[in-house]
Amino acid sequence: MKIYLFRHGETAWNKERRLQGQSDVPLNDYGRRLAIETGEALKEVCFDRAFCSPLSRASETAELILGERKVPLIRDDRLKEIHFGEYEGHAFDEMKKDEEHPLYYFLMKPECYKAPQGAESFSETSQRARSFLQEQIVPLEGICENVLIVAHGAFNRSLVGVIGDIPLEDFWKTSLPNCAATILSLEGGRFTVLEKSRVYYERPVNGRP
Repeated sequence: MKIYLFRHGETAWNKERRLQGQSDVPLNDYGRRLAIETGEALKEVCFDRAFCSPLSRASETAELILGERKVPLIRDDRLKEIHFGEYEGHAFDEMKKDEEHPLYYFLMKPECYKAPQGAESFSETSQRARSFLQEQIVPLEGICENVLIVAHGAFNRSLVGVIGDIPLEDFWKTSLPNCAATILSLEGGRFTVLEKSRVYYERPVNGRP
């Protein structure tokens, strides 16, 4: 079974380099265009199941990638982005310059990050990812050939980290642009990463915070 794990298309906050987290920021026009181009590039892929975060930027990306396919789209709360509490909407370039900022380590040294009150830890996000995989994806092996998942930048990295047992210090090493896919396989209950950061448009955007 092949799994196409996508990050959503571009939003205004992506372009402005702001933390989005679980704030429901919609796609901008360019983000919609990226999703449409991605869907056209994948028009020969027959998706048997489709899942997405309920946040509108992920849901709309999934809808645009699916296009006219008659595939039910399942929205799962576990696919939401990591939560940043009161810091959502803040510009992260300023956080990266200030070692005293509560989100500095999230961006610069994730292995040292301690989530501030009201925010979510890497461990909590990984637990959501693990639960989703075990309950929604693993049972599909032998039933489906291709599965679509659309979620978020940090969440997708956490999910891949769960699969590959990737240490937190390597969390940001892989660029993950808007509308980029991490392509996975599932065989004999074992996940394998086949391809990282695959884009279906010309110039990747917003690969890293």
